[in-house]
Amino acid sequence: MKKMDSFWMPFTGNRSFKQNPRLVERAEGMHYYKPDGSKVLDLVAGLWCCNAGHNPHRVVKAIQAQAAEMDYAPHFNFGHPAAFEAADDLVKLTPDHMNHVFFTNSGSESVDTALKIALAYQRERGKGTKTRFIGRERGYPGVGFGGISVGGIMPNRMQFSAAMLNGVDHLPHTLDIARNAYSRGLPDNGIEWADELERILMLHHPDNVAAVIVEPIAGSAGVLIPPKGYLKRLREICDKHDVLLIFDEVITGFGRLGSNFAAQEFDVMPDLITTAKGLTGGSVPMGAVFVADFIYDEFMNKPGSAIELFHGYTYSAHPLAVAACRATLETYREEGIFERVNDISSVFEDGLHGLKGEPHVIDIRNYGLMGAVELEPDEGAPGAKAMRVLQAAFDRNLMIRVTGDTIAFSPPLIIEEEHVAKGMDIVRDVLRSI
Repeated sequence: MKKMDSFWMPFTGNRSFKQNPRLVERAEGMHYYKPDGSKVLDLVAGLWCCNAGHNPHRVVKAIQAQAAEMDYAPHFNFGHPAAFEAADDLVKLTPDHMNHVFFTNSGSESVDTALKIALAYQRERGKGTKTRFIGRERGYPGVGFGGISVGGIMPNRMQFSAAMLNGVDHLPHTLDIARNAYSRGLPDNGIEWADELERILMLHHPDNVAAVIVEPIAGSAGVLIPPKGYLKRLREICDKHDVLLIFDEVITGFGRLGSNFAAQEFDVMPDLITTAKGLTGGSVPMGAVFVADFIYDEFMNKPGSAIELFHGYTYSAHPLAVAACRATLETYREEGIFERVNDISSVFEDGLHGLKGEPHVIDIRNYGLMGAVELEPDEGAPGAKAMRVLQAAFDRNLMIRVTGDTIAFSPPLIIEEEHVAKGMDIVRDVLRSI
């Protein structure tokens, strides 16, 4: 490529990238392909997105057919049937008390939507003082002003602090390498981190708090696994103090942990769930918020044709996204993709923990088809070592993700044993060579 300056790339060191671009131009199944035809094993599902692999046949056909049939349909006082059918398809996967879907276009939009629904719900039921939110350190609920306010990743907040929401506090994160290093599955230690919610609520008073939002497993911060009992304890405290609990399942949703959602995997039922990514397998931008019946019902008491929630997006339930969503769900169902996660996750776990003892490695953690390898940072240069690993892996035709000095893994759910073995062999080689 002769010129790359026009594209200001997101979450990327643009100057560094454009000096040594890492480009892919085609994808299929478990692989990307470089412009020179080299086959790149994808162990991050693009960006936690492509749960059914790249370009599954049903999804491609559905998108093509919809593009030829209708380009756009408004959903402000109009609608098209497939959007309602998609919502019906989705609530078959959600916890039993969640039978309503608000469509968005991304995980960031889903989070901001859930926060707005929580605020509006409290006002609708006469609890207008409940306006505060509680997020969590090292959480990544997107890049809208609501998301970065409840989020807890410092660089994501630093540049925009002047315009973040007021009245937001944060739980401590749950990463405890000193006590839980090299845990397989849920760590044994750390349920007491949940009790910090009680303290924060007493500081601000529960009558002023609308909702708590957490990722069941914090993905973008480096796959931070909740300790045993932690999520249940959060639920108990929220119930005790009449505070809504929101699960951000943009990453953990749609089979990544072996169940439909983390809510079912951990048997902890939130009041709202935010989703995106696996919703369409990354094929077309789309997000959704799943809403508990009691929240939705609170809004449905207005007279006549009054708008119940003054919120929405031009592209909510876009026909192309709806077609991709329905075909993706069909692919998950017909190919038993969620079920096979439980079959392959032990192989993935063993492969990941086989890196223990390799140079630079100080922790390994995993759950389902999510995993992380924590590296000892270079002195005075946090993140530099992980970026060297990312580049060296790509040079060897492996795509990984790094965040800080953590290598994160979230492969397509169609991964096979041979892919696990090959990927870990490349990572091992890279760690020994840098």
